[in-house]
Amino acid sequence: MKQRKIKYIVLFLLVLFSKLGFSQIENLIIETYYVSDANDATDTTGGGVEAGTKTYRIFVDLKPNCKLKRVFGNEFHPLVFKSTENFFNNKVDGQTLAKNFNRLLLKENTVALDTWITIGQITTRDTLFGVQKIYDTNGSFIGGNNNDGGSSQIAAGLLINNTNQIGIPLTTSDGIDYKVSDSTSWFVYGKINEVTALDSTIFGYALPPAKEFISNNSGWLSSRGSSGVNAQKNEVLIAQLSTKGELTLKLNLEVEIPDGDNFRTVTYVANGDTLLEGEQISPFLSYPFVCGCRDADYLEYKNIYACDNLDSCKTKIVLGCMDTSACNYNSKANYNLSSLCCYPGYCNNRNLSSVCPQFEDDANKFYLFPNPTSQYINFNMWLTKQEELKYSILNLYGVEVQAETSMGAAFGDFYKEIDLLNLQAGVYLFKLNRNGNFYKKVFIKR
Repeated sequence: MKQRKIKYIVLFLLVLFSKLGFSQIENLIIETYYVSDANDATDTTGGGVEAGTKTYRIFVDLKPNCKLKRVFGNEFHPLVFKSTENFFNNKVDGQTLAKNFNRLLLKENTVALDTWITIGQITTRDTLFGVQKIYDTNGSFIGGNNNDGGSSQIAAGLLINNTNQIGIPLTTSDGIDYKVSDSTSWFVYGKINEVTALDSTIFGYALPPAKEFISNNSGWLSSRGSSGVNAQKNEVLIAQLSTKGELTLKLNLEVEIPDGDNFRTVTYVANGDTLLEGEQISPFLSYPFVCGCRDADYLEYKNIYACDNLDSCKTKIVLGCMDTSACNYNSKANYNLSSLCCYPGYCNNRNLSSVCPQFEDDANKFYLFPNPTSQYINFNMWLTKQEELKYSILNLYGVEVQAETSMGAAFGDFYKEIDLLNLQAGVYLFKLNRNGNFYKKVFIKR
């Protein structure tokens, strides 16, 4: 009994893990970094940032010891940065990639609010990387007295708003910290016009402001991958976006994960409509997040949900055999485990008399399974003494289409596999002759 219970537990775990899968992406963090105020709006040097513009930082939260290698878009998995309002780009010193800034530029006018993309890195020469403000341990060198005041020469400097919406003010913490272990060597494609060498995306300064960037051929690649400043939290910054609108994101990532003494690369995508070999869908790569049932104990569970909606978990999973031809058919089960099904002559190495004690009480009952079937059907019967059994198969018109004069000397738990390959699809009658007594069952050939 204890052994059978252990097997049920193992079977349940196999079902559970097959549904859950494994992902190195634990979350997508949207940090409200700053909200522009009237002082910030006075600057015209960078093209003007409207009061009320929110600056967001986007972090990918990886499991410890993993590295973010590449962010990309292709024909099956477009890369999407979208807002209901224009993104802000500083018209003098704005950059597509954060790594192209230097530290001093971030002190000028509204450069620190520019929209850009990255893999962890904030500036080009300094080993400065992005971190959530609550984890920044070295203070701030942008905002307030550290800012040049913009075109209106605001005496107290810009970026001094301390509204509760942003949590820690930029004058206290700027979300920039030192990290010396990551490579700063990058490869970028699909962003720069090869002829004019001008940035052709919403993230640069060559074009008027835009609301979206959707690309089927773009990406940025860190040569050795990047991990978070805090090794345990392992949150890697991938974008800063400034807009008054609502964000929509679809991201696709390559993550390096530990594999012995080396790393192997796993590709995670936002869109699961077409999954190529080696790709896995991550619910955290589409924003706004889709919420639903994330409890694998319920039939409504799906691995596409990034957040819980407990009301969507309605049907508790009941594991069991749902084959009506099995002796232990469970009418209450809603998740079939075929390996639990028992038939006369086959019970997956379990004690048939314990699982289906009814077999011992009916000397004249025989079983055909599976039903319906496509190629073979299994005959099983319990006999208390040795007997000769015969069978015939009749079609709907009563015409015999297959027969066997003798199935041999049968005794005890008798089992025989019957070949049906020569029968056309349809409904048939199986007729058993046992000592001149006839027993019948209907079966379906698919």
